[in-house]
Amino acid sequence: MTTSIPTMRELGRQLGNWGRWGPEDERGTTNLITPERVAAAARLVRTGDVFDLGIPLDQNGPQPGGYRINPIRLMSETGQEQVFPGGFKYADDYVFMPLQAGSQYDSLAHVHYDDRLYNGHPVSGLTVKGADKCGIDTQARGIAGRGVLLDIARFRGVDWLESGSAVGPDELDRVAAAQGVEVGPGDILLIRTGWRARFLAEHDAASFMAGEPGLGLGCAAWLRERDVAVVGSDNFGVEVMPGENPGAMFELHMVLIRDMGMTLAEMLDLEDLAEACATDGVYDFFYTGSPLKFTRGAGSPINPLAIR
Repeated sequence: MTTSIPTMRELGRQLGNWGRWGPEDERGTTNLITPERVAAAARLVRTGDVFDLGIPLDQNGPQPGGYRINPIRLMSETGQEQVFPGGFKYADDYVFMPLQAGSQYDSLAHVHYDDRLYNGHPVSGLTVKGADKCGIDTQARGIAGRGVLLDIARFRGVDWLESGSAVGPDELDRVAAAQGVEVGPGDILLIRTGWRARFLAEHDAASFMAGEPGLGLGCAAWLRERDVAVVGSDNFGVEVMPGENPGAMFELHMVLIRDMGMTLAEMLDLEDLAEACATDGVYDFFYTGSPLKFTRGAGSPINPLAIR
């Protein structure tokens, strides 16, 4: 029997958070990360071990070119030919990159449909000057709280899931139960598909970006029921690609970001964290990852940390 997949707009109407935090809200589900939840998450630090979840920002990243490239860094000063009193010399550099190259957050202005951003803000405010509503700078106080890792690849017993392999809500439940962890309100949920591990093994950027395993549309209701604040993954777009509805693309993006107001974290490196969690069986931790305060930005590079 084929399971019926609801359309994007049906899901958006059912799960949307428009007006939940007031008509002017631009932050969406990060409102769920309350001071009380941050304080509780801080108590999850048990050993003090810190795991860097960001990928290197260099020419060896997974962006193959076209609409996004890997970062280009240029030295403007190296100390050569400088003459200052006392022998002082300095180095400076510049970087040219898409704000969504490498590990990144999508702002709530990143995707839209039917001429509306999250919370009904009109898309007319999204211009060449940036987003006058829901820009990444609205998240600049930082995203910190309880992080939870669901290691789908380890649960399936594979190094990585295959491109186009969808993860459904029932599997999320099974993985959480197997790991002995619960996902709840205000959590930052990280999904490991092994896609980063595949890139590290093959170093094939074109293949990395050609498709991916990831969350299916049915996971939107699962995330909404648990009031997850942020969802991130080790792939480039969190959701499965190609998607489940032929003729459409990035439907989960549109439901999560535009309708539910959920910030997405993409292209994370979860490999070392996953090994540590598997070793001691503890899959929750303190997560902290602030975006750079790009005014009106559609996204931002990040270097998030998991502290256990």
